[in-house]
Amino acid sequence: MTTSSDTRQLLVDTAERIFSDHCNKASLDAAERGEFPAALWQTLCENGFHELAHTTSGVELGDVFAVLQVAARHAAPLPLTEMLLANRWLESSGDTATVGILEGDRITAAPWGRSAATVLGLDLDTGELVHVSGGQVTRGANMAGEARDDVRVPSGAVRTVQPEPAFELIALGRAVCMAGTLQRILALALQYANEREQFGRSISKFQAIQHNLAIMAGEVAAASRAADAAIDAIGSERFGLEVAAAKSRIGEAAGIVAEIAHQVHGAMGYTHEHTLHHFTRRVWAWRDEYGNETWWQARLGRHLTALGADNLWSFLATRG
Repeated sequence: MTTSSDTRQLLVDTAERIFSDHCNKASLDAAERGEFPAALWQTLCENGFHELAHTTSGVELGDVFAVLQVAARHAAPLPLTEMLLANRWLESSGDTATVGILEGDRITAAPWGRSAATVLGLDLDTGELVHVSGGQVTRGANMAGEARDDVRVPSGAVRTVQPEPAFELIALGRAVCMAGTLQRILALALQYANEREQFGRSISKFQAIQHNLAIMAGEVAAASRAADAAIDAIGSERFGLEVAAAKSRIGEAAGIVAEIAHQVHGAMGYTHEHTLHHFTRRVWAWRDEYGNETWWQARLGRHLTALGADNLWSFLATRG
């Protein structure tokens, strides 16, 4: 009998092979130049990943987020969080779709909005989704060079009610991707420290380097656990709180881990030819997308305050 854990492992293993084959320095540089990674997306579609988040797919959302983490470890140049969730909410799997935040008459910072057949704009006030096809696009990019486009919403655009906590799901996707990227940054730092020699021995033998690597490992472990806790809470009353805790904690870890990684690599890590910057620039950009640490900490604080003094301890003590 196939169990949920078996399904997740199968998906993760398949995703690992796909992203290993398609994500390299050349493909990442091409995406930064504005070339949509069509070959990668086609391969994902051929393997059924484009409809992975569908309610009828038989796959749990936790499995979807596990795949997102694999994609992030390879710096996959596709906004899979937005694309998979957009297909889920559209109940579609044919064309490319993405999601951005609705602000007035524009959908802002929609990942690869220029290449999407449909762009969904999430109204944070009502939770509604506005549907735009063929809207006027203003191209943009984040710090990592990832496409972040504004799309004008025409009058009379279709709106649909989204019963799921859409913003929290997107924010969790970003947090999970950050956790996966931090895992890769740590691996790169460990590899470099073991290979780089100074004064006749690898720099990993020096106490100062060991200390910094230990700090990195602790931050990555905390980030991974925060992401897992939020994934486990999907569908529960605690979900919003766990997302707030995850996005804020992983955002804090991102700053620490990326800084130390560049210290360990020295000047080499700042060169365009090295792969490190593709990962560090992503976590620097992502920590601000869908709310930074301060925004989520304030939200978490309001939730905890609303519980009242008599209920706070029981809430914390029963947290998985």
